[in-house]
Amino acid sequence: MSSVPAEDRTSPAESQEQWRRVRQFLNENRFALTQRLLAEATPDHLVPETPLLAREHWIPKEPVPLEQVQLRWQPEAAPALVDGSQDELDHVRPRHDDGVPYALYADAVRDLAKPRLFENRTCYRLLVVSDDADRPTLTFGQGQYFDVINICEAAAHEYAAAALATPDQPIDTSTTPFREVIADPTDLGRRPVMAATSTLVIRHDRSTGEAEFILHWRDPAKVASGGGLYQVMPVGMFQASHDAPWNETNDFDLWRAILRELSEELLGDSEDYGSGQKPIDYDAWPLNKRLTAARDQGSLRLYWLGLGMDPLTYVTDMLTVAVFDADLFDETFQRIVSGNEEGHRVGLEDGTGRSLGIPFSEEQIDRLTGAEPMQPAGAALLRLAWQHRDVLLATSKE
Repeated sequence: MSSVPAEDRTSPAESQEQWRRVRQFLNENRFALTQRLLAEATPDHLVPETPLLAREHWIPKEPVPLEQVQLRWQPEAAPALVDGSQDELDHVRPRHDDGVPYALYADAVRDLAKPRLFENRTCYRLLVVSDDADRPTLTFGQGQYFDVINICEAAAHEYAAAALATPDQPIDTSTTPFREVIADPTDLGRRPVMAATSTLVIRHDRSTGEAEFILHWRDPAKVASGGGLYQVMPVGMFQASHDAPWNETNDFDLWRAILRELSEELLGDSEDYGSGQKPIDYDAWPLNKRLTAARDQGSLRLYWLGLGMDPLTYVTDMLTVAVFDADLFDETFQRIVSGNEEGHRVGLEDGTGRSLGIPFSEEQIDRLTGAEPMQPAGAALLRLAWQHRDVLLATSKE
């Protein structure tokens, strides 16, 4: 266990208060901190014209139909070299009331700044991405959600502390030793990487050519990562519906993960599928039956646009697009919710008071990805989707 540095003369209460100040600063300034980071030094592997980190073979040249993305399971994976317990985090760890430093960042979040949603669930850990971006194959093993907190949020906290201490000078890398230990965040073998599915939902009216998309604002009081930012909707960790062992295989599917997020975030349905007692019967689920039929008919098209990482937090998102024909969308989401357990849906009011989504237009995408506090994965997804709009909005059902 780490010891308190000899030069640290603050009391446990003072160390906790300082930690809270930095945590609050991080949650209030994620967008500005990311902009500062990118301005001071362009990271390796930055996707052109986006604020997202990705190796070249992670982003296909054209959208890939989701059904062509292959998943593989690797039950045994080598331990990661960086797990969030490194001594290099000592300088940002608060101390318990008895003076003992917190061992992990997640423990500090739990005790000092716990958001509404905070549970250490089993996740699918991303291990390998195949070299052929246009024929993606992803290999996963077992992981834990708190790896995201202990590594990603800890690294962001460290950068926020350095930025708070030197507001008018470039940040010296000696003040961010944990980020130096992580080194290349796109090295999937160096740290445990949990990936979320970020899905851009587009409502497309074939008769008029008009399209709009769903936008979300993530509430920092409710979520442990990405709070205070706009994001596409829905988004969720790629994980089984419950930690019961029979779900590991049954839920190991990108479409099933997206389907559950559509149900939870857009329709406000419960996350409790009863899968603690038995696996989800996807074939009998009415929403799945309706949307699977729509996929077969071509009125719902799903695409893979790649994956990437937030340069501030190193959080990883798989970038997907779901294009609904307007009538299918309207029928499926008649009771679309305005808010959920992670934040609220954002609309663009017009003279009719209608505020379902945001126009899928160059003007709106330039605004959101340039001037608004948008999560890097969402910004990159919008940019890539606009770049490939002719494919995504093709009117042919073939």
